[in-house]
Amino acid sequence: MKQVLLFFLLYLAFPVYSQNGFQFEGKSIKAVVSFQLINNLVFVPIKVNGVELNFLLDTGVAETILFSLEEKKEVRFLNTEKISLRGLGSQKSVEGLKSTNNLLSFGNMTNKNHLLYIVLDPEFNFSSHVGIPVNGIIGYHFFRNNLVEIDYLHKKIIVYKDNKKHQQKVSRNATVLPISLEKSKPYIITNVSLAEKQLPVKLLIDIGNSDAVWLFKNTNKYLQIPAKNFDDFLGRGFSGDIEGKRAKITRFELGFFCFDNPIAAFPDSVSTKNVSMVPDRMGSVGGEIMRRFKVVFDYNNQQLFLKKNRDYKTPFNYNKSGIEVEHNRLEWVQETVKMETVAEPATYGKSGGITVYRNDFKYKFQLKPIYQIAHVRKNSAAAKSGLQSGDVIVRINSTYPYNMTLQDLNAMFKAVNSKWITLEVQRNNMLLKFKFQLEDIL
Repeated sequence: MKQVLLFFLLYLAFPVYSQNGFQFEGKSIKAVVSFQLINNLVFVPIKVNGVELNFLLDTGVAETILFSLEEKKEVRFLNTEKISLRGLGSQKSVEGLKSTNNLLSFGNMTNKNHLLYIVLDPEFNFSSHVGIPVNGIIGYHFFRNNLVEIDYLHKKIIVYKDNKKHQQKVSRNATVLPISLEKSKPYIITNVSLAEKQLPVKLLIDIGNSDAVWLFKNTNKYLQIPAKNFDDFLGRGFSGDIEGKRAKITRFELGFFCFDNPIAAFPDSVSTKNVSMVPDRMGSVGGEIMRRFKVVFDYNNQQLFLKKNRDYKTPFNYNKSGIEVEHNRLEWVQETVKMETVAEPATYGKSGGITVYRNDFKYKFQLKPIYQIAHVRKNSAAAKSGLQSGDVIVRINSTYPYNMTLQDLNAMFKAVNSKWITLEVQRNNMLLKFKFQLEDIL
């Protein structure tokens, strides 16, 4: 499984207000917009009251949520009132605002009179765990009116006006699966196999969850965590950290599509105590499964269209290091670069030799990302080596991390072989060096 080191998952018990959803402007019937795909999560640009913000596209939420607006102070909100927000996690609720009559724009579509929930806590920051600025999450109201195609391979979102022609287009050569919309979120009934026992399960289709599968233990007497598992930090929700276990399950089915030995997460009961469940729900299917298809959501007709892409057979993998890395800040870094010079003709010296003109060099300063360890899994290879939460990464395998993206770093910890990792870190103004070997404990 190409499981993300830290993902963002929210299940909020918000009432769903009557809103129009996105509508095409004029005679437009189609919108095509590129997106960023990071750790199986889809990030799209959407304008809010004329200011472009970056949103996580998430079928697992009903309402639109904003946060990390410190650098977007030009955004103006009307008709606000204070509220409390509560979701996944083990801690208490956080303070927020509810704002009505907002205008959202996506490509050649608009959504008027949009309701927003705004998180006021500046510590509630998704950006550091993704490596790009993220200002919000949008769900049901993005999908409700139109056919929404997510092309994970080419990183394009295509929104079609819901008509007969477009229905025929998206269904061509696709597998069509029935879904149900409950509390404005899509659910599917499928099968999982644990210890050779096949179970029918009702799962939330949640593209805002970067894992393959989440299963809630004790929702069925046969739904038990496999004996070979490990404790892990699963993510962070509104109400705090989400803890649980990870383990391989025998098989996961999505309609006629079958996946052998995917890695499932089993959140603990403390982390899910604030979740308002729909009847019979037993878990979620997330981005690690969905990214293997070209996906079309048809909320109006409660259908899901799937076409396999070239990533369909990609092996499932996971973080074998036990450390979660976050983007801590930006720092000015000095680099040596070649100057652009005009070539001059060669000349002969008195001795008859050729005088060679070498390129000049200059120093350049650039803002580069600084990464630190956000979490260390107990009994992991990294924990045994002595690494701690808060350590700032200076070098990794002799490479400066500021030349890498957060996704590059995460990929190093998911290597299929027993790769050795050497980390130089700064801790309390001391430079320390640690070495450990990636462990496949499943």
